[in-house]
Amino acid sequence: MEPKIRALVFDMDGLLFDSERVVQKSWYIAGERLGYPGIGDHIYHTLGFNVVRRSEYFRSVFGEEFPGEQFNQMTREIFHRLKEEEGVPKKPGVEALLSYGKEHGYLLGLATSSRREYSTHLLQDGGIWDYFDAAVFGDMVTHAKPDPEIYQKACEALGAAPQEAVALEDSPNGIRSAHAAGMRTIVVPDLVQPDGEIRRLCTWQCASLADVIDLLKCIITAVQRTETFVRLFCAFFLRVM
Repeated sequence: MEPKIRALVFDMDGLLFDSERVVQKSWYIAGERLGYPGIGDHIYHTLGFNVVRRSEYFRSVFGEEFPGEQFNQMTREIFHRLKEEEGVPKKPGVEALLSYGKEHGYLLGLATSSRREYSTHLLQDGGIWDYFDAAVFGDMVTHAKPDPEIYQKACEALGAAPQEAVALEDSPNGIRSAHAAGMRTIVVPDLVQPDGEIRRLCTWQCASLADVIDLLKCIITAVQRTETFVRLFCAFFLRVM
């Protein structure tokens, strides 16, 4: 029997917030200005990467002359302008799921490839920062997703073994990272639908965060039934003996 789930560890962009589309828009705008039109299409290959890993990707595609620092600075400025003008909406069901997790005693963690400053502002502005018991950001790890480091550190910060934690992700690299850390995983797709590899790696797939609540309820019910069966079996076995 698998260990009881004690912790839920969340990705952020594309899972808690509909931010990937805003990021992609900022890439298109910056790319046009810098002479790299259509660069926003590359977001599908970099989901889950932190800024260092993403810069490596761009150099591998566009060459060492790619203006990574200028691009990063420009996209940050454009993103913040778009955030102020258009907002970055939370995904439907975010607060209901986080509230459910708290009410049922789960430890709640965050494992996002985004930088600490950007992430904390987004979470605070969205009114959900206080739900989390621990957080690990992209600028706190040496190796980006799909490396397991960020999820290993998140579990350590929560005081839960990876086998006792479930990762919630939208991206393939996030699922690869959490699976490599030894966690059970839930994929809630955003920009990219899971392929055969990701469907094999993930433990469950949900269409929305609201569906995750239903899944957790089913898991709790299954565990309770199993525990009841074990107690009854042991009682019967002891009577027979």
